[in-house]
Amino acid sequence: MDHEVELTVPASTAPQAPAQEDIPADPPAPTPPRSRGADTRALTQVLFGELKELQPGTPEHNRVRGALIEANLPLVRYAAARFRSRNEPMEDVIQVGTIGLINAIDRFDPDRGVQFPTFAMPTVVGEIKRYFRDNVRTVHVPRRLHELWVQVNSATEDLTTAFGRTPTTAEIAERLRITEDEVLSCIEAGRSYHATSLEAAQEGDGLPGLLDRLGYEDPALDGVEHRDLVRHLLVQLPEREQRILLLRYYSNLTQSQISAELGVSQMHVSRLLARSFQRLRSANRIDA
Repeated sequence: MDHEVELTVPASTAPQAPAQEDIPADPPAPTPPRSRGADTRALTQVLFGELKELQPGTPEHNRVRGALIEANLPLVRYAAARFRSRNEPMEDVIQVGTIGLINAIDRFDPDRGVQFPTFAMPTVVGEIKRYFRDNVRTVHVPRRLHELWVQVNSATEDLTTAFGRTPTTAEIAERLRITEDEVLSCIEAGRSYHATSLEAAQEGDGLPGLLDRLGYEDPALDGVEHRDLVRHLLVQLPEREQRILLLRYYSNLTQSQISAELGVSQMHVSRLLARSFQRLRSANRIDA
């Protein structure tokens, strides 16, 4: 007799349909990446909106202002990178550019409809240029020569890329339609950004530093000023006294020889010499 066997599975081991909430949902579609510049512009706009409603000098105003500075530091770094050819420490250039950024933030009016980077860039660059003009050059260069130097520097870079070598002075002059002398003057002006130490060895020529090549100190150099002063004072004496002094100290004659030369007594020569010395001392402004 056939018996039907009923198989029972324990509830703990029986497969269960997953609950609706346990089914993983499809992952959300990735949002298109947003550029960092767009994020910065959006954040800057929001912060300026907050800054406008705050009282200057309050802690909250200072906090928002500081956030604006921090958010726009990449703008300063971008502007500072344009001056890498100046060989000035980039940290110093960025600090100067940050001063321009702060000035731009304090003067910016968001209601004018101008993007802040457009407004701030001329201020940042202007502050950096002012720094180079007033603090970096060891020798003052006329503005026209400085502006021409910028063009020469740019033309040199372009021609170097085009020719694969350093361009000649004539090629730079032809590119800018200026004379070769002007190009050389600009190159010399560019060197005014750096002062060469007298003790530094000269590159390329293998010679010692400039200090080692200077001439020796002439011990008679101090006498040049003295002789010039004496010459200036002598012309103020009467002609006779001038002659007595010349005979005594340039011809090395004694008072007796001078008296015989002039036909006067030796005592008179002595008195004239004493009087001449007194006049010279009173006329000497240095001793006075």
